[in-house]
This record gives sequence, C-alpha cells and structure tokens, in this order.
Amino acid sequence: MPRLPYQLRARRNALIAVALFVTFIYYLSPSSPLQGNTARDEPESIWLQRLMNQNAVTSHRSTSSFNWSSVTPKYPPGKIRNLPKGRPLPLPAVQLKFPAETAAAAKRREARRKQVRDLFRKNWESYRKYAWMKDALQPLSGEYKDQFSGWAATLVDSLDTLWIMGMREEFDEAVEAVAGIDFGTSSSLTVNMFETNIRYLGGLLAAYDLSGRPILLQKARELGDLLYAGFDTEQRMPVDFINFEAAQEGEGLMVEGTVVSASPGTLSMEMTRLSQLTGDPKYYDAISRVMDVFYKGQEETRIPGLWPIYVSMLMPDVVSGSAFGIAGCADSLYEYLPKMHALLGGLEPKYEKMSRSFMEAADKAFFYRPMLPGEEDLLMIGTASVNDFGDVTLDPESEHLGCFVGGIYGLGGRLLGRKDWAEDLGPKLTRGCIYAYQSMPTGMGPERWNNAPCKSRKQCKWDEKVFADEKRMRREWATHIPKGFTTTKDPRYILRPEAIESVFVMYRITGRQEYQEAAWDMFTAVANGTATRYANAAVLDVTKAEYPLRQEDYMESFWLAETLKYFYLALSPPDLISLDEYVLNTEAHPFRRPQSSRGSHQL
Repeated sequence: MPRLPYQLRARRNALIAVALFVTFIYYLSPSSPLQGNTARDEPESIWLQRLMNQNAVTSHRSTSSFNWSSVTPKYPPGKIRNLPKGRPLPLPAVQLKFPAETAAAAKRREARRKQVRDLFRKNWESYRKYAWMKDALQPLSGEYKDQFSGWAATLVDSLDTLWIMGMREEFDEAVEAVAGIDFGTSSSLTVNMFETNIRYLGGLLAAYDLSGRPILLQKARELGDLLYAGFDTEQRMPVDFINFEAAQEGEGLMVEGTVVSASPGTLSMEMTRLSQLTGDPKYYDAISRVMDVFYKGQEETRIPGLWPIYVSMLMPDVVSGSAFGIAGCADSLYEYLPKMHALLGGLEPKYEKMSRSFMEAADKAFFYRPMLPGEEDLLMIGTASVNDFGDVTLDPESEHLGCFVGGIYGLGGRLLGRKDWAEDLGPKLTRGCIYAYQSMPTGMGPERWNNAPCKSRKQCKWDEKVFADEKRMRREWATHIPKGFTTTKDPRYILRPEAIESVFVMYRITGRQEYQEAAWDMFTAVANGTATRYANAAVLDVTKAEYPLRQEDYMESFWLAETLKYFYLALSPPDLISLDEYVLNTEAHPFRRPQSSRGSHQL
C-alpha cells in the first residue's frame, strides 16, 4: 500500500490522537459506563468506535434560528446573585448499603428488568416509526400530535432513559436529532414555562450529566435563554406562558394574575443546574428571586409552613389563598425543596428551612389513616381548606399526583436527619398508594379517590355504619368500587409515575424486598392493562376488569421519561443512578449531585 504524503499522515495521526484523548478522558469521567452509571451491553471495541463516530457527528452542531441570549430585556435584573460558594456539606447518605445479591435473586430480578426494557423498546420503536421528532405518539391510532411547542418532547424527555437502559445506538441517533431542534420557532404562539422546563430543559441537562455530550449542553443553554426571557417582567417574576413573539422582540411580558403554585415553584432545579454546568449565574439568580418570595411568605399563610394552591406572581402574593394541597397544582413546589438542598450541597440554608417547615405542616394538615376492612396501617393524602376563623378542614380526597410524597419523606428524612420521616411516614404514605393499586380489580391505581378518615392514626377499627354514612355523603360512590373506598372520582389511569416513584425511592432507602415485589406487581398490571398495538395508552376506568379495557388515544412523554424508568430502576442494582450521586427532577431526570470530597459544587 503506498504511503500517504507527510501532511496527510500528520493530520491523520493528529486526529487519532485527539480521538484517543477524548476516549481516555471519557473513561475517567463520572459519566463513563465504567464508573457504574449503567451496564454496557456491547463489545468494548464496538463501543469505542461508536464513541469516535459520535464525536464526529456532534461536531456538526446546529444552533437555533433565533439567539435568545441576544435579547435585551425591558426589565433588566440588576445585580446578579451568584451560586453559593464553598465546599459542599457532607450530607447524610440516602441509600441503604445493600448486601451482596444472591445469584438466584439477581437472575430473577434481571429477567423482570428485561421485560421493562423490552416494553420501553417497543414504545420507542413505535415513536421512532410513527411520530419521530413530534411531541407525542398517539398509541391507539399510530398518529402523533404536538402539544409542547413541537420540539420533539417525547424524544428529549426520553434521552436519559435510553442511556440508563443501555440503548446506545438509539441514544446516539436521538442526540443527533436533538442537534437539529430549533428553539427559535414554536408550533404554538405561547410556550408553557413549567412543561418546557421540566421535560425539555430537564431532559437535556440530565442526558448531558450522564453522557457528557457537548451538544446537549449547548441546546440546554439555548433553551435556558428562552426560559430566561420568561422572567422579563416588571418585578422579575416568571410568566406562566411566554408570548413567543413579544419575548423575541424584548417588549417585556405581562405576568398572569393567578397561577397554580407549582408553576413558578418548579423552575429552581433546572435553572440551578444550568448555572452550575455553564458557570453563568443568571439562571440561578432568576429563580432565587422567585424562591425568596416563597421563603418570606411561608410562615405568613393561613396554614404556616404551607402555601395556598393558587398564588400571584403579579403582586407577588403567595400568602392570601384559603385552599391548600400537596398534590395536583402544588406538588413539585414542595418536591423541589429538599432536592434543592441536595443539589446545592446544603450551601443555601433556606431550602433546608423550607423543607423542614412544610414537612412538619403537611403531616398535620393533609395525611390521614383511612378506615379499611383489613385495618391496614397506612396513610392517604388529602387536601385542606381554611375559613375566615382559621379553622382547618380536611378533605380526604387523594390524587395519584400526590403519590410522590412517600418518596419525598423518605428522601427528605434521610437528607435532614429525620429517621421518623424516612422510616415511618415515608413507608406508610407509599403503602397507601400501593394499596390503591392492589385494591382495584385491574391492579392499577385511579387518578382520584376518597376514603373515610379515621379519628386516630394509632388504631382504627372497621365500622360498617361509619362507612355507610361516609359513602352516602359522596355522590360519586358506586356499588362496584372496592370496600373502603367511598369514591373513585376519576377512575382513569393515565400512565402516571408517582406511585412507582415512591416505591423506587423507598426500596433504595430501606432495601425491603416488599417494594421490589410491589413494583413488579404494578408493572405487570400496567403493562397488560394499557397495552396497544403500537405502545401503551391511558385507561378510562381501572375499577372495572372488563377486558379489553377501554382506552384513550393518549400517551404522555412521562410514560417513557418517568414511569418506565422508575420501574426499570426499581428492578436494577442500587448503584445505577444512586440517590447519593444524583437527585431527580419532577420528570425523573437525574442531575449529578455535588460531592463534598470533590471540593466544588460546580460539577
């Protein structure tokens, strides 16, 4: 074979050296598969070759058609607050130190985990074939729809699931597709801040934290600049929906009069992580102003420690309302408080204070022991209202959206040194949602239900007369629903993740096998009941086991981003996305936690 000219040989050798250097650094990085983040399921030589190919692919970066960082705000922020400085605090461990697994137990668990992965793969292949680069696949018709600005929500939301499940070729293809997403245009006139933040920005940041692919951080920054434009208001409070055209022109935005508290309260983790990764403090500064409002008002509300479901960023006012809850419309506001404590390495004291305050108050205001035929010792999650005299009334209506709370008391209990939260309240709240699944004839939990509250948590005898009186009060009661439930107000299961989320967290905290068994039972019921030709669909009524179940042509991106991921993690070795190394946002996107031994919070 003739030798190449000197210049070409030198260029070839330089390229090989760069590729080998990148590979070497990648292997040493925390996101390398050799560091325990995921099991690699392909020969090393093939993996190395694809890594080199990917370096070439992502070198052809695509920027959006509009540069959001070029917008001059009408209401500039003034002095920018920096991320807290110093070495991260040595926070308590979250996960149990698991003993070695027997070969028989590992084989059984891996067989189950494979079924979760196979189901995800079926869904992904259908999305790829019928809805590629669209927001959502419609699982009955095989059609698609764009409900989140048309930026391929399902694809971006699923990136880290692909990585975690070891689907490297699919991940590489998806990353290449992400490079072509144009955040300068939108399929809608307005952009929802909350959904864009948790699904898109969260998905990009987590996939970058896991894989280290530079294009993902580039696109995250482009999107972060778009979301930052949503703070261009007179008092620097965020809008609920960004007027796309007005934001691009820097005209300033008008804040809505009233929003649900979860909307502004669920921007903190993603914007903080973006500042940590880019070194640009403006994103952290933006959300710090919002969280200061919640912090200052927390003890001034009608139930001190808790915020009303509806708040105003226009005023701003997070104090005046009389309706309180920790589930729908408020959930992730509370969820993010202990998680921000972890993400900032304990360096911002207000998140620990807010966490302790809400967890104490919610325990008293919302949680109740339901009266059940088997007299099981568990807790359900209601809502509360306060009248003009200050009287607090419990409404024993539970929501699937509230099922994350068991996991939060487990996580928060560990991080804050509250053993009673981690080992008593967390398990009882989690068992309450498991019970809702196990009680229904389909094995799936409903969207919304009621029980009769006991007068005491310590003991609660079954009383037929009390139960009869309670169900007569509820217009939604029906003869076919399981005994102990006074209503199933909304009998749908829409592929939600909150129950399995808490099951996963409690398994990682306690190591109790009962949680893995519950996860498997839940997965089996959900996989069978929601199955369609193409993927999985929402079920209209989980209280009637009349197969085939009535389904809706509806599959949110969180089915792949959260629900199947949590099932997979619950059946995985505990070092895969360890809760001592990662903290997951409300869309189950893992962000790398700072480690005190590394000496810096910007990781």
